[in-house]
Amino acid sequence: MIVPRWPRRLGAALAGLAVAAALLSGTAAPAAAATAVAFTSVVPVPVTAAATPGVSYAITAGTAIYAAPGSAPAAAVANQLATRMRVSTGLPLPVVTTVASPTDGIALLLTGAPPGVGAEGYQLDITASAITIRANQPAGLFRGVQTLRQLLPVTADAATPQSGPWPVPGGQIVDHPRFAHRGAMLDVARHFFTVAQVQRYLDQLALYKINVLHLHLSDDQGWRIAINSWPNLATYGGGTQVGGGPGGYYTQADYTAIVNYAADRYITVIPEIDMPGHTNAALASYAQLNCNGVAPARYTGTQVGFSSLCVPLELTYTFIDQVIGEIAALTPGPYVHIGGDEASSTTAADYSYFINRAQQIVAAHGKTVVGWHDVANAPLQSSTVAQFWGTTTSNAPLAAAAANGTKVVMSPANKTYLDMKYRNNTRLGQKWAGLIDVNTAYEWNPGAYLTGVGETAVLGVEAPLWTETLVTTADIDYMAFPRLPAIAELGWSPWSTHNLTAFKQRLGAQGPRWRVMGINYYHSTQVTWPSGS
Repeated sequence: MIVPRWPRRLGAALAGLAVAAALLSGTAAPAAAATAVAFTSVVPVPVTAAATPGVSYAITAGTAIYAAPGSAPAAAVANQLATRMRVSTGLPLPVVTTVASPTDGIALLLTGAPPGVGAEGYQLDITASAITIRANQPAGLFRGVQTLRQLLPVTADAATPQSGPWPVPGGQIVDHPRFAHRGAMLDVARHFFTVAQVQRYLDQLALYKINVLHLHLSDDQGWRIAINSWPNLATYGGGTQVGGGPGGYYTQADYTAIVNYAADRYITVIPEIDMPGHTNAALASYAQLNCNGVAPARYTGTQVGFSSLCVPLELTYTFIDQVIGEIAALTPGPYVHIGGDEASSTTAADYSYFINRAQQIVAAHGKTVVGWHDVANAPLQSSTVAQFWGTTTSNAPLAAAAANGTKVVMSPANKTYLDMKYRNNTRLGQKWAGLIDVNTAYEWNPGAYLTGVGETAVLGVEAPLWTETLVTTADIDYMAFPRLPAIAELGWSPWSTHNLTAFKQRLGAQGPRWRVMGINYYHSTQVTWPSGS
């Protein structure tokens, strides 16, 4: 919330009381004194960054956070920063509206940013007397705050009060994204993950300037969102998972909670209902959706390509219309993902007919279609986005679609699939697309990877995390980190900054922060991790 500016002396007194109370209650966790981080440690690497040697700003009990006036979103970003930092620092950090450029404290302003940084870019200036983030839109302020967080001592991300001081290195950063779409996909169909687990992942994504969460909500093994017009989808189709566990599903209120939490972090949720294949959970829930009128048993294995909606059946399209209609009404973002991959039991003619009908239904509900790149084998609407998941560097149908204006999200499985093993003996994951360690995840250019799909045709990048072998939050952590930040940097940073050696130094610097945050990351031997991380 916004409060009046507090006198420094009162702020210092309150800070002392806060720290004393934390110590008396036993909530303070022992930790080494907070130390400054290098100005060059930020991931993704900024467009330009110039450190000012010998200069730093000290966050103290007298520090206030100033928010641009008349902007509730800017105030919300300021309050998020204050809330997070109060926990670890024990400082009051009042949030104050300001009509001018403050000469002290931390200021989040919607004036003075370079026009060229766009809606998500920002300028960050750190002097001995003040920290100022300028942006054209609140999204830019939020991205700038994530950079500021990485410049704070790693103990600032602790969940309990820590010892200061709280220095921030001086300098200037001007930054903006390379691609509009910088995504991560979480498969909650093979194994179900709760709202809290998804929100935790969203917090991790936000730190690395990812702006899309693609939720894979349905597959052969489970249907994970309640649909009022077809209730058995969730209550029966959601009742299992790979290996035969209890499964689970989101109520519509649960899904809305995820969407809202993401929006507060300037992340757009893209829901996926996979079709016409990967549909056994739906077919098991309603016999009438099957061409033979017989519901198959629920499926708990990991094979693909055996299921299909009944393409000739008109009820199929009533079903899709009602499901997409309910999900579209709950989804403020512009996209709905229709899957479309691995439809091995559907003929080419049926597949083409089906994708055409599905695109029309999604459009009728005011959304833009995203589909796996297989959809390029059917006629596409001009707005449809294709997501490339192949393991080759050429795909003729997709290149032809791109030549006709189709935008492409790059997710080559042998580069971006976070469920692939790091090494042959990695305890989790698969290896059908190859082994992926940090070098492999980072060393490719999304704008020049696929023949016939150049930079202007690429909407962005996305790192999918399939969950056939993942059951816990610790499993998600282990497979996403440290590879997720590599994909995030490919999506955000200009190709001119691409340097594997420098990236791995910056990535290693994230290790102590992940340890403080409780992230169960994989200690890749390709990265030199600081002592103790």
